Amino acid sequence: MNLTPGVGKGKTAKSQVLSTVEKYEKYHACHGGDEEERKANYADMVNKYYDLATSFYEFSWGQSFHFAPRCKGESLTESLKRHEHFLALQLGLKAGQKVLDIGCGIGGPLREISRFSSTSITGLNNNAYQIKRAKELTCDTGLEKTCNFVEGDFMKMPFSDNYFDATYAIESTCHAPDAHACYKEIFRVLKPGGWFVACEWCMTEVFDPCNKEHQKIKEEIEVGDGLPDIRSTTKCLEALKQAGFEVMEEKDLTIESPVPWYLPLDPPSHFSFSNFRATSAGRFVTRIMVRALEFLGLAPKGSTRVEGFLRKAAEGLVAGGK
Repeated sequence: MNLTPGVGKGKTAKSQVLSTVEKYEKYHACHGGDEEERKANYADMVNKYYDLATSFYEFSWGQSFHFAPRCKGESLTESLKRHEHFLALQLGLKAGQKVLDIGCGIGGPLREISRFSSTSITGLNNNAYQIKRAKELTCDTGLEKTCNFVEGDFMKMPFSDNYFDATYAIESTCHAPDAHACYKEIFRVLKPGGWFVACEWCMTEVFDPCNKEHQKIKEEIEVGDGLPDIRSTTKCLEALKQAGFEVMEEKDLTIESPVPWYLPLDPPSHFSFSNFRATSAGRFVTRIMVRALEFLGLAPKGSTRVEGFLRKAAEGLVAGGK
């Protein structure tokens, strides 16, 4: 697998990686950018982010780009699969239903949920490189008859009204510039009585916007994860209701997790063979590899910068989680 940004359909050309990094970074506060600019140019910002970061994600995290509540003695991979099964059960999925994965990444959760529930799932994603990679991986697993992918923006979906039996979003609608408009579009394509389940990144009531350390952590997460903003839980719930949804259940899954959700990113001595690349030691090895590849000309200029802001995101997520 390619560890660094490079050439591919929908992916930044090697000669343009450094300039793409520079343009991406300028959207964010720590590089002089502001929230309104990020929201106005969300599609460009998010596409640049995933063009640059997807290979790093897949190398270090696998095919499911999300977190999950984790039990003691459970590996990261096991917790991700169990969480995906949990979401399928929450939706009450049944064979033959049409399901939409909103912001599907490279399709890891989509393939797992399709296998688990015997449903046909469409993945929506506005990043051409991730769509290409999702199709490749789906063909490799023989699931192309039940898993398909559409390139499109979840703020204006290319589907008719009342089209899907169920929809879900796993840590993806956090990229939306306007939560209400995003949820309203999801409500539009969902059949009456259908269910929508979302795992949403939110700031809790503990966040203090006047606290400089809190603001620094928030900015690190935003630049390292391609986010225009991180909304509060209250604002997300209000946006769901304004969009027409009846909120049946909401809870902070991190509170009930026996193992901290951020543990895979935590620098301490939690050595793990099964998830070595996501550990502190693993990230150090990755950093040295990327620097060496860039120095030798085998990786494009700017690859080290990408690894740098992804590492900052990990540090911000751990600090925020704690």
